[in-house]
Amino acid sequence: MARSNINDLAVFLAVARARSFTKAAAKMSISQSALSHTIRNLETRLGVRLLTRTTRAVTPTEAGERLLEGIASHFDGIEAQLEELNAFKDKPSGTIRINAPDFAISCVLLPKLREFIPRYPDVTVELVQDNGLSDIVNDRFDAGVRMGYQLANGMISARISPDFRFAVIGSTSYFASREQPVKPQDLIHHNCINYRFLTGGNLYAWEFEENGREIKIRVEGQLVFNDIFHVLDAAVAGLGLAYVPEEIAQPWIEKGEVIRVLETFSPFWDGFYLYYPHRHQASPAFREILNALRVQE
Repeated sequence: MARSNINDLAVFLAVARARSFTKAAAKMSISQSALSHTIRNLETRLGVRLLTRTTRAVTPTEAGERLLEGIASHFDGIEAQLEELNAFKDKPSGTIRINAPDFAISCVLLPKLREFIPRYPDVTVELVQDNGLSDIVNDRFDAGVRMGYQLANGMISARISPDFRFAVIGSTSYFASREQPVKPQDLIHHNCINYRFLTGGNLYAWEFEENGREIKIRVEGQLVFNDIFHVLDAAVAGLGLAYVPEEIAQPWIEKGEVIRVLETFSPFWDGFYLYYPHRHQASPAFREILNALRVQE
């Protein structure tokens, strides 16, 4: 087979898996126009349409699905073999892709990577912010980060953070004309800033604990975000009450710009874990980053 055919099949594989020319182009570091041209040439040579293109999505045709199933495992095997060659190098190298929530990236991963990055100059760490519960296998991540209770079956996991709590906060300007809630049920009388999960599209129900019993409150308000730091910013600006990790709220609490309420009702949650499939062939780079992130007992 001509080398150009192999390259074109690799391009097709990237687009078919990403379901997007934009995402595939970014991953392969080539332009969208070059990507489209390659796919058109491949379809012309093969004499069949491989992808259906709409304004919203790119999906494989029946022929494209057949081709995807036939070649994917072969390309994955080649990548795995190339990755294993890193074991013969003196220093760990390669790219490690990790899917993680925004709060975990800022407050857990980045602080631990401050020492790791200078120590391993041949390792590239790609952190992809994702507050949903994406499938790390289908999306071709080396690992993901989730809270303990969210871990999927069939995964190996390692704790990378202690347990933590969320805090209900409101700015001093917000409380200047409103009474502070004294129990979670009082939140229904307040303008609360909602958080929406991208996966499933549901709004987060604020979770509390009273006398060992779990309480979930569906709050209402004028603002909805899918980024926890935007939720915090809106609360600091006086636009409503927010329920955010206490670690990111603490600086504002200490400065007196926001007031924390309902603290006795906020439970501790299981911390973050790095997780990856059982069949994952850990490269030297992955093993080193796992050791760097793992909570030392």
